[in-house]
Amino acid sequence: MKNKVMIITGAAMGLGYAAAKELASKGAHLVLVDYNQKSLEDAKSEIIKEFPQAKIITVIADVSKEDAVKNYVDEAVKAFGRIDGFYNNAGIEGRQAPITEYDVDVFKKVIDINLMGVYYGMRYVIPVMQKQQFGRIVNVASVGGIRGVLNQTPYVASKHAVSGMTKNAALEYGRDGILTNAIAPGAILTPMVAEAFKQVNPADPKAAESEYAQRNPTKRLGKPEEVAKLVAFLLSEDNGYVSGQTIAIDGGESNIYGNS
Repeated sequence: MKNKVMIITGAAMGLGYAAAKELASKGAHLVLVDYNQKSLEDAKSEIIKEFPQAKIITVIADVSKEDAVKNYVDEAVKAFGRIDGFYNNAGIEGRQAPITEYDVDVFKKVIDINLMGVYYGMRYVIPVMQKQQFGRIVNVASVGGIRGVLNQTPYVASKHAVSGMTKNAALEYGRDGILTNAIAPGAILTPMVAEAFKQVNPADPKAAESEYAQRNPTKRLGKPEEVAKLVAFLLSEDNGYVSGQTIAIDGGESNIYGNS
């Protein structure tokens, strides 16, 4: 990872921030992308405090806007001359509601960020990697990209689509030395997941969290740093032959049949 150039979207918190720290610890140069400027600068400061040698630039971007995505790719190349790895992580959950009651505007927003944002990222990063004849891409799907999740139709639809696009990218660009995979995190204790528990039980979100954890074979939620280690491997040269996969990291929960 030393001196490798890594773009991370949704880098200000959660899975993106955890991956940024993991990659910085291995000597990577980072391009941190997020729509929240203050949170992004705070994340950069914290990483530099822990890893003073890290070379980091930040780019403010709404990944649902194609021009903004093209800009963060251009800024990465301008700053570092290449892009070795791309953690295509930015996403939102949306709201929880049955299909027939789901707010259409929120539905479209989830698709724009979770699906189109991932597509735009690959659209502009892949040509850079083709010139290098090397690249590693990790898209973020979800266990909602490999099974259904009640009351989260646009989220599930977008994450299944991410898994499908990942397969196609692996088929189309493997000959260029580009390996593309997706991860499918389960309930990892990030701010987005904490917000979901608030929606489930506004009076006692911690109770909702504990109840959910009991359904997992490990009887706990995952940690962002556990996901970060998987991401770091998939983005590294140690990964020489894994491509086109959607890898669940959920304590085994996606193997459960039904709701038991």
